[in-house]
Amino acid sequence: MSTYGRDTPIDRPGPGGRAAVFVPRTDAEETVIELLKNGSGMVGFGNPDGSVTVYFENNKFNDAALLSWQNKVFKAYDRMVKGSPTVNKLSCDMGNLEQIGLIEGPEIQLTSMAPLTDWLARTNALASAPEGPSIHA
Repeated sequence: MSTYGRDTPIDRPGPGGRAAVFVPRTDAEETVIELLKNGSGMVGFGNPDGSVTVYFENNKFNDAALLSWQNKVFKAYDRMVKGSPTVNKLSCDMGNLEQIGLIEGPEIQLTSMAPLTDWLARTNALASAPEGPSIHA
């Protein structure tokens, strides 16, 4: 079992709180990959048992407001901090994911763009990529 790193926030944040931003690793378990499609935006936090809880948005219904990757991230973050009921949530081993940054309220700060670009290319969503590592809603 892999565990999350020191910079991964622990426990679900409230509104405006800090959470991790993730992408799936290329060697993620098939059950995880099946849930995450269309360049899903993923946010989450570490659990006491070493796993991570991830809220995601994959724009299953092709909502025009969710075409960009960052808008998917903000949507997933909004669900997470409000504790909204959703099927777009999973708990998994950290070995399935790579943390690429943090989100705090209306700001996303990416620490690594290459894994994001790779993830978006793998899911034919490269056109939804942000322009740079600092994103503000």
